[in-house]
Amino acid sequence: METAERFRTAVEKRDLAALDELFTDDVRLYSPVKFVPFEGKAMVMGLFGVLLRTFEELRYLGRLEGEAETSADGEAAPSVVLPFRGRVAGREIHGIDLLQFDGEGRIREFTVMVRPQSAVHALGRAVLAGLVEDGLVEDGLTPGPA
Repeated sequence: METAERFRTAVEKRDLAALDELFTDDVRLYSPVKFVPFEGKAMVMGLFGVLLRTFEELRYLGRLEGEAETSADGEAAPSVVLPFRGRVAGREIHGIDLLQFDGEGRIREFTVMVRPQSAVHALGRAVLAGLVEDGLVEDGLTPGPA
């Protein structure tokens, strides 16, 4: 099973351990609730721990494949878009996950886009609370002691 399918299965089963080998050590995750990316495998894995607890009824709806430039170097990379739906704090959320891969097929960049705006706000509040609770950030902007 290739990386995108393994990612999808791990997220839908809420299997955080299965995600670990799918990311590069220097992975960057671009979030709709933060201006700068989450960087590095440890931080992204911590974020996914929060996300897997935060999303309710998360399900992927399909898959689109192609290539897209990465923000890191502007080079075209194999990419997969996974549209999804779920709930956060009782709000319906629609979105896409854009996964971009390195030469070994691991996820190098990850971009999340969601709508509507009220769901983005609910997601941001829930994720911040989870990150603070897990000691990953102190104030929503600064990495914490973990």
